[in-house]
Amino acid sequence: MSTPRIAIVGAGPAGVRCAEVLVAAGLRPVLVDEGMRDGGQIYRRQPDGFGRGYEALYGTEATRARAVHQTFDRLRAQIDYRPQTLAWNAADRQLHLVREGLSHSLPYDAVVVCSGATDRLMPLAGWQRAGCYSLGAAQIALKAQACAIGAKVAFLGTGPLLYLVAAQYAKAGAQVAAVVDTARRGDGLKALPQLCARPGVLRKGLALMAYLRRSGVPLFKGATPLAIDGADEDGVSGLRFRDASGRERRVDCDAVAMGYHLRAETQLADLLRCEFRFDAESRQWLPGIDPWGRASEPGVYLAGDGVRLQGADGAEASGALAGLAVLHDLGLPVDASQARGLLRVLARMERFRVGIARAFPWPWQQAAGLPDETMVCRCEGVTAQELRRVVLDEGAREANRAKAFSRVGMGRCQGRYCGLAGAEIVAAASQADIRQVGRLRAQAPVKPLPATTRQATHDTQ
Repeated sequence: MSTPRIAIVGAGPAGVRCAEVLVAAGLRPVLVDEGMRDGGQIYRRQPDGFGRGYEALYGTEATRARAVHQTFDRLRAQIDYRPQTLAWNAADRQLHLVREGLSHSLPYDAVVVCSGATDRLMPLAGWQRAGCYSLGAAQIALKAQACAIGAKVAFLGTGPLLYLVAAQYAKAGAQVAAVVDTARRGDGLKALPQLCARPGVLRKGLALMAYLRRSGVPLFKGATPLAIDGADEDGVSGLRFRDASGRERRVDCDAVAMGYHLRAETQLADLLRCEFRFDAESRQWLPGIDPWGRASEPGVYLAGDGVRLQGADGAEASGALAGLAVLHDLGLPVDASQARGLLRVLARMERFRVGIARAFPWPWQQAAGLPDETMVCRCEGVTAQELRRVVLDEGAREANRAKAFSRVGMGRCQGRYCGLAGAEIVAAASQADIRQVGRLRAQAPVKPLPATTRQATHDTQ
């Protein structure tokens, strides 16, 4: 029997733990990653020559970040690692990859997609101005470039990442103007039974908030964003919002980092013809999997935030379990006790995930109240008014039809920033349930390729 060809997409927590399981079984997987170095977004490594310590760079996640990095370093010689490589398509048991302008194909017997997640964003008047970033982009600036996105940064949105990035900025010496959270205090209290599934993580979150308060950072809960002030030629000058009491406030700042928890990166799963299910807690369409991470398509496995939205800890567990699923399906020995332990961990992670979704809810109701002039799709310049027009005048009540009529989601980000909010606007304008609006279907390439991309002479084996 020939050695099975196993590909892993993504070198974040899920991909590294999956590779660890496969290597321990004597296999040599191909690990494809778009980044320059391993770690994914949450554990993104510093470039060579940068000297900030783990505690300063990763805060409460320093221990886990170090462990994942050390595991990867130990595995490096036993895997076929391909950094700065984009998996831009998948079909017929082949991944289509591009690196340094050369496109080639990678055949596989099993593929484990650990694609991670990106920020989920709700449009806001003025968010197209220079100085407005996602939380993830603000993290990248700090970790990979050792700089802040502005001299005085306001943080807007909801979810644990909001407080984590704000605290990382404060610890790095940046001036944090305020943290403006759309979640209400009562949301967290109602979700407390689920959040107690992971008391240690809950304590870390409370500690981050306490640290920000001690640092003199104003924290606002139950806020309603109104606009990002500024001018097209000068960029951001302030953030306006209503506080929980209904009072209008303004925070002076020259940059805004925003995000409402996460949206799963599901494009490859879609191209691999995986079935999708609507997750009511997060109001997202996610690929369907069995408890071990098997997708509906044979030979396809999914792990991490691209399917479960359980954070870095959950990604590690799901990546390891997906690796065990691959071994089992190949007829190789599997440690049953390890599998049972991982399933118990993921059950606890799932309870906590539900708690997070309830404690920091996606403010979908805001979509209906966005002013007509609000830019929804920044890539294509599509406003809320235009999106509502194609719904009301042209009957575009499904996500892909609205995309075809308005170009929302057709730009460089391919709906990553506007897709979920755009669907909420369509649902509100048509008075339909969000499930009826559906989801934007993925098309290759999953990210834009340079026009100079050319086919390599030989495909990779």
